[in-house]
Amino acid sequence: MSNKDNIEDIEQTMDNGQDTKDIEEQTDAEDSSESMDERSKEEQLEEDLAKEKDKFLRLFAEFENYKRRTSKERMDLFKTAGQEIMVAMLPIKDDFERALNEISKTSDQELYKGVALISNKLNETLKAKGLQEIQVKEGDSFDAEVHDAITQIPAPKESLKGKIIDVVEKGFKMGDKIIRHPKVVVGN
Repeated sequence: MSNKDNIEDIEQTMDNGQDTKDIEEQTDAEDSSESMDERSKEEQLEEDLAKEKDKFLRLFAEFENYKRRTSKERMDLFKTAGQEIMVAMLPIKDDFERALNEISKTSDQELYKGVALISNKLNETLKAKGLQEIQVKEGDSFDAEVHDAITQIPAPKESLKGKIIDVVEKGFKMGDKIIRHPKVVVGN
């Protein structure tokens, strides 16, 4: 209700003989009901705003988690993207090492140098792509999570029981993931 309407109502009631006290009470009651409606509307709007803000914050947090998760998955994929190719190249690397061992027994040093150059180039390329050799020495403790025991033989010394006696095939990893476990002989 506007002030103009209030004034007209007051004038009408004065003409009708109501006293001023009644008019003031009526005006105050109307003002308080309007302010109550406005307050309840304000409170409702504040509640709605708080709910929407909460929804927004939850949605934003969920989106941030999604971005982190997909970013981590993408990084893991990049780290291991060449894993299949690396696994396929490992037998070739092994063949080069066997060839170098056999050629070193002959007197043909030029052939040895040529094969060694090719082998080094392959090794450096694989290393640049993230391939790392798992270092295993004779006498190291056997770890079932890292090593692959192909057989057990009686230990030549008492101190070699449960230890690695021989490395049959080298192991390799890419990043933190083992792509081929070293094959070892364990003392019993």
